[in-house]
Amino acid sequence: MATMPGHGLRHVTTMRPWLRTFRSSTSLASLPSHFTEDSEQAQPKTDKPSSYFPKRGQTLELVCESLAFKGKGMCKVADTGFVVMCDRALPGERFIGRVTRRKGNYAEVTKVKTISPHWDFVDAPCEYASYCGGCKTQNLSYEAQVKAKEHQVHELIIHFGKFSQTELESQSIMKPIVPCEIQFHYRNKMEFSFGSKKWLPRESLMDRQDGSDNYALGLHAPGFFDKVLNVDKCLLQSEPANMVLAAVQDCWRDPQLGLSPYDVYSHVGFLKHLMLRTGRNVKTGIPELMVNFVTSSYKPELLQPLLGKISAIPEVVSIMNNVNTSVGNTSLGEMEYTLYGKSSIMENLRGLTFQISANSFFQTNTHQAEVLYKLIEDCAGLRGDGSEVVLDLFCGTGTIGLTLARRAKHVYGYEIIPQAIADACLNAKLNGIQNATFIQGDLNKIDESFGNNFPKPDIVISDPNRPGMHMKLIRFLLKLKAQRIVYVSCNPATCARDLDYLCHGVTEKAFLTPIMVTIFVTQSFQTTCSKCFLLDLQSLPWNCGDNGVWKEQEEETHSRSL
Repeated sequence: MATMPGHGLRHVTTMRPWLRTFRSSTSLASLPSHFTEDSEQAQPKTDKPSSYFPKRGQTLELVCESLAFKGKGMCKVADTGFVVMCDRALPGERFIGRVTRRKGNYAEVTKVKTISPHWDFVDAPCEYASYCGGCKTQNLSYEAQVKAKEHQVHELIIHFGKFSQTELESQSIMKPIVPCEIQFHYRNKMEFSFGSKKWLPRESLMDRQDGSDNYALGLHAPGFFDKVLNVDKCLLQSEPANMVLAAVQDCWRDPQLGLSPYDVYSHVGFLKHLMLRTGRNVKTGIPELMVNFVTSSYKPELLQPLLGKISAIPEVVSIMNNVNTSVGNTSLGEMEYTLYGKSSIMENLRGLTFQISANSFFQTNTHQAEVLYKLIEDCAGLRGDGSEVVLDLFCGTGTIGLTLARRAKHVYGYEIIPQAIADACLNAKLNGIQNATFIQGDLNKIDESFGNNFPKPDIVISDPNRPGMHMKLIRFLLKLKAQRIVYVSCNPATCARDLDYLCHGVTEKAFLTPIMVTIFVTQSFQTTCSKCFLLDLQSLPWNCGDNGVWKEQEEETHSRSL
């Protein structure tokens, strides 16, 4: 779940009470700005909640007004306006909810009964949609999902980014969202967990069985680290991947095989995770699949019966075994073994070939990654004469930087994970790119010397993880005054916070002057899920003359209809 922006919120005053709610949780990303002091002071009726703050266990009749970040429904208590959040409540739905806990200026409720359905209702095609945490909004039309994501980003840009509605409209700062043409079978990577405790819905608890019948392979039920919802087919992954999942489900519980799921309490058991990755043969375009078993120890003989069934599937070209002996529940192994075929698969992106290993980072939606990377290239605005230097921050395996290298003088990429840097160098060599340098380093711990080992970049690409950029890096970018910054984000809350600092300055003597204007493009990247990508173009329109007056130098707006 997205966390509150780590650097804190600035200029919080009693005149802006909605900020106090935002400080409680970024789950309120879509909280309307009209949540004011008046609504806080409202006195509830005696036949409604007995106080302004609803109590735990109290039942309320609610109407979902909008979707907040992570897909939770935002509602208000009648007569008081007190905000409550409900998982799996969708806009327009009227329902009975039971208060489970209160967090500061909002409460969480569990839906007990639906009185009338939500707007834009569609039948969820997945049989697990009502229980699985991966596709909470699958019974909401895709068009409505896209609209909700766009609204979330819009609210965050105003409230966290401190851009006014007038700015957004008059300067065409925010572009329409880019929907994905594919709503299902788009993920190239899925990770399933083995569990000793199968999660069952409340109505089926009496049917619980013991022994191997209680084992499960699937996805963790929302809110449970120790219980797994058994999944036989997932509509997000490719059909060949579903064939592998079905083959494993068909036999892994057989007592004669001696296989057991890892137990998170006793720390006993063999099987931890099943990771499936789908790529493409670069010559034929035919899908190729990697199967990765994550186990608690290295016992390849135990996996041999499964290997025989899986390797018979034509698309399977690689079967790996990552061994993770720690008590943690991560899928990253300390040791890696190739049990069948090759140790990596391939994928094409923007005309380049990328090698993907079991633990490589690669955009999970290959189809929409093509769209995203094309937008990044357009926003970067490289002249194409090979004269510009690109700084690729949080470069991962180098996919973004390498797609830009063909039009740049040189690309310098920074990433904290050593294996990602090794993959980036390998991908550069694989594509014959010699004007790219990748450096391993922690961008959260840079000092004054950062930037001394590469020339001043003309263009900066920043693709941070969910916490966003550290203030040290933001200060560096403010001092750098690059011609253009392209910010790619998977967390619009922290992105909006960072844009406030980059565009409006920070409250320190050296960084008071605003130096940037921004163009935003929202990117619907994970379809049927409650996530969205944000692509932000920031142009440097100001140039400080000798007299100290900031002059407008360049303002570039893209009128492209997205």
